Amino acid sequence: MTSALESEIERLVAPALEGMGFAVVRVKMTGAPRRTLQIMAEQLDGAAITVDHCTAISRAVSALLDVEEAVSGSYDLEVSSPGIDRPLVRRADFERFTGHQARIETRDLLDGRKRFRGELLGVCGDAVRIAVDGGVAEIPLDAIAAAKLLLSDALIAATRAREHA
Repeated sequence: MTSALESEIERLVAPALEGMGFAVVRVKMTGAPRRTLQIMAEQLDGAAITVDHCTAISRAVSALLDVEEAVSGSYDLEVSSPGIDRPLVRRADFERFTGHQARIETRDLLDGRKRFRGELLGVCGDAVRIAVDGGVAEIPLDAIAAAKLLLSDALIAATRAREHA
């Protein structure tokens, strides 16, 4: 679940990152009393993100947040790529990674459980479809607390193919 502060930060930084050739994957503020602002980004063309990219993003985001005074108090800024076993945050993520293995956790019980693990089958209406236990679960997007891809040979092969395309 995204907080109002995280949503505001994403609203502020997304256009700047897009202008640099990146997309925001996730914005997350963690910790107390010393807070960490985590920005996950990926290249718009699907190529791998480098340390130099993260440095450039960090500088741009720092300057923008300072000018806008978007975050009160002190915090550490952490910029990273989402990694191969990336979080699934938006509807488009679930659509893009259809056919791959994922783990989804819901905020509340759904059909007697909160954790689902299996092959993503796409999105139908406002629900993610995932193959679990010989059947198919439909999980409303707004019920998802956290979701991420699971490392598999198929995911590694797809990532390599995308990086070399």
